[in-house]
Amino acid sequence: MMNLTREDLIQSDATMNQMRNMVYYLERFMKINDVSEIREKLRRMGRNIARTYVNYWKPIDFVNLTNVRDVITTIYKKILNSTVLVELDEIEKVVRVKDNDCSLCKYPFNDIEVAGCEIIAAMISEFISLINKEKSLIILQPIDIHESRTFGNKFCLHSFKYSEGGA
Repeated sequence: MMNLTREDLIQSDATMNQMRNMVYYLERFMKINDVSEIREKLRRMGRNIARTYVNYWKPIDFVNLTNVRDVITTIYKKILNSTVLVELDEIEKVVRVKDNDCSLCKYPFNDIEVAGCEIIAAMISEFISLINKEKSLIILQPIDIHESRTFGNKFCLHSFKYSEGGA
């Protein structure tokens, strides 16, 4: 058996494939065993991934409204190997991320009710909080997964509510 460190795993391309394979088995297992709040449990996984990952890589020292689109794009590219389109709606204070190649939603499943990219949405918002630490320049909260390749859509669409704070 190989003894890989977390840092080794971060460098590995196989990590996301293993995660994708696992997440839907886990969701089915939870459903069979009448586990409630599956969406929140997946989001907790995402937050925990961010808390670990930020110890090994951070794209920037702070995130604010000016750079949030670039930071989100960079996180998706580095961690998920995904190129995304990030839209900032300053009127509704919403960030929308369109992912044509979501690493956790490669295949459609007709027995899945919660998209695996709930993990990603929570990871992204937590990652940004951790980058800013006590400087609450911008805070993202996942709102919803509006579309998902898991549900047969052509892409995944994640939305986040954002609020700006002070330094």
